[in-house]
Amino acid sequence: MGSEGPAPSPVTVHVTGFKKFHGVAENPTETIVRNLKEYMEKKGLPKGLALGSCNILETAGHGAVVPLHQTLQSAINENDSELPNSGKVIWLHLGVNSGATRFAIENQAVNEATFRCPDEMGWKPQKVQIIPVDGEITRTRKTSLPVEEITSVLTKKGYEVMTSDDAGRFVCNYVYYHSLWFAEQNGTKSLFVHVPLFSTINEETQMQFVASLLESAGEWRHVCHMLEETVLSC
Repeated sequence: MGSEGPAPSPVTVHVTGFKKFHGVAENPTETIVRNLKEYMEKKGLPKGLALGSCNILETAGHGAVVPLHQTLQSAINENDSELPNSGKVIWLHLGVNSGATRFAIENQAVNEATFRCPDEMGWKPQKVQIIPVDGEITRTRKTSLPVEEITSVLTKKGYEVMTSDDAGRFVCNYVYYHSLWFAEQNGTKSLFVHVPLFSTINEETQMQFVASLLESAGEWRHVCHMLEETVLSC
């Protein structure tokens, strides 16, 4: 750690949550994402990290693909409009697992849509490829972010959090797979985190958790190398 060379380029984290869906009348991720900018303005972000867009997605698969990709592309367009080498983009997607008792950092998504109930646009696929040109329904895509390290940092901060290799086969997995595929095509990074209901872990604790997740970006030591050694000051 020295003073030589230019300051490292910032990381911009864009965040999404979901609206209500079958069985979940109030999605905690909608509340978290809606309030996140104001919450982080009060807490403050570490140097080298910026909070970008905060978007709420329809809890739908096929019918929401176009707006999802528009949302993902908007971050690329915004980044390209800034100065050259203006930093890297990470997408953080938040979804709810109504049966969970702790947070889950999702390591991967599967190229399979098998919805247990119709999504909010009435679609209920069974064993359908999410991206047909990307392989069979057994194809998986993993995040290039350090899931184990992220989980370890957050556990040390006192949160009930685990790593997971199964994001389900519903809309969360659907969005994550598209995001991971998009990330590979466009040089961004993607991470999905499942949260419990507010009745299991209260709203304030969940807001603190997401804030800690963002703040912990500076402690993801391997990110520096994976993001071409220009993202965070290690």
